[in-house]
Amino acid sequence: MMICRSLAYLSRLGKDRACLVHSLFLFLFLFSIGAGELDAKTKQKSAPRREPELKIIDLNISPLPYAPDKGALDFTVIVQLPKEVDGTLMLEVSSLVTSPSMTSLRFLSNRQAITDHQPSTVAAAPGSSEEQEPKRVRIHLSWDGLDHNKQLAPPGSYDYMVRAKLLSNDEKRQKTQMLSWPKRGTFVVK
Repeated sequence: MMICRSLAYLSRLGKDRACLVHSLFLFLFLFSIGAGELDAKTKQKSAPRREPELKIIDLNISPLPYAPDKGALDFTVIVQLPKEVDGTLMLEVSSLVTSPSMTSLRFLSNRQAITDHQPSTVAAAPGSSEEQEPKRVRIHLSWDGLDHNKQLAPPGSYDYMVRAKLLSNDEKRQKTQMLSWPKRGTFVVK
């Protein structure tokens, strides 16, 4: 329909103007196709991201399967800190527990100054000296089985995501200095 109107309009113009307008439409059409191909060619895959120095080394969840009426679900997280870390930073370890339908969720968090954490008793790698090994700390998070509405979580499969952050104190708020890669998984609530 639109093409018919354009052709009718062109027939009303003189041959010279019609040729000019037709050429302009053709140029714009070809330019739009070429620009799309140019964008597709210039997009390159980025190099893989380097793993951050802040790492979650180990994550243990117990008891599994979980029954909310029998006590808390414990997340034990071992975090490896960077080799050189400022003592004024805060370490936050958090977990988001969600049902697949997202109708039940809970955020757990532990935030303390780096100096407040005791080193973990995790054995160092064989053949390495204590000075070369980064400091590792053990953090405990507990879920009482209640959702965000303080209702007992219904039975089913739940997802979790655990992440560690290093935070610095700014004048107005805390800023994230470093993030670990998250650990994700599922567990069953009976």
